[in-house]
Amino acid sequence: MSAIRMDGKMVSAKVRGSILDEVNRLKERGVRPGLAVIIVGEDPASQVYVRNKERACEECGFYSEKYALPEETTQEQLLGLIDELNRNPRIDGILCQLPVPKHISEQAVIDAIDPSKDVDAFHPVNVGKIMVGNFDFLPCTPAGVMQLLDEYNIDPKGKNCVVIGRSNIVGKPMAMLLLHRHGTVTICHSRTQNLKEVCAQADILVAAVGKVDFVTADMVKEGATVIDVGMNRKNGKLCGDVCFDEVNEKAAYLTPVPGGVGPMTITMLMKNTLKAAKLHAGIED
Repeated sequence: MSAIRMDGKMVSAKVRGSILDEVNRLKERGVRPGLAVIIVGEDPASQVYVRNKERACEECGFYSEKYALPEETTQEQLLGLIDELNRNPRIDGILCQLPVPKHISEQAVIDAIDPSKDVDAFHPVNVGKIMVGNFDFLPCTPAGVMQLLDEYNIDPKGKNCVVIGRSNIVGKPMAMLLLHRHGTVTICHSRTQNLKEVCAQADILVAAVGKVDFVTADMVKEGATVIDVGMNRKNGKLCGDVCFDEVNEKAAYLTPVPGGVGPMTITMLMKNTLKAAKLHAGIED
């Protein structure tokens, strides 16, 4: 038996449809969510992500602004733009595409964004809110994973959940969201001993390590749910962290790459921007 493929494109389209419906209702009340996207330099992958975000804004009926700044933009200039956008009433969400050039501090950029417009949920205020479970916004990739689990009726409650990777963007918040949903969570990383054995105990295994074919069949429990957050290239083709063909024969549910978690990430950004617009307009959920 092959695993059931968790279709991120299908779930994403469904969520975007409901976002558009809500945006149309908000427009009748004079509210239109607005997102500003900033990109510094010419990183090709970042250019693709930004184009996808612009397209998603159109699909969801948002107002959007894009700022493509040259590589030599100074930190002071970038922080000045963020300050302007913080004060711009048309803008509900601000996203600065990472990575930024080396002469600019990523943390300074994250800290400069008004927490109420931080739709990436990277600001320390929003990170703290996620930790205590009283949050407005969730980091987009972990939120997308949770939405997929819900769509396929996979409840983390009481299950062994293993997250491979401890980044601030995916690994740590992913672990917190599974914990908030009553999962028993283990975070694995490069120093973890007996990694294979730990992973093989997981009912839900999330791979967010950034290495091609890192997760092999012997690391996966029979009937597990395997979520592949990896975005790598192998022979020029997009692939994840999971050795798909091997794991496909063992897992009950598996996300493909592309078409799994990827589409969900940008859709959750739209969801956060919608939430920000409602907060700024004083509209309760």
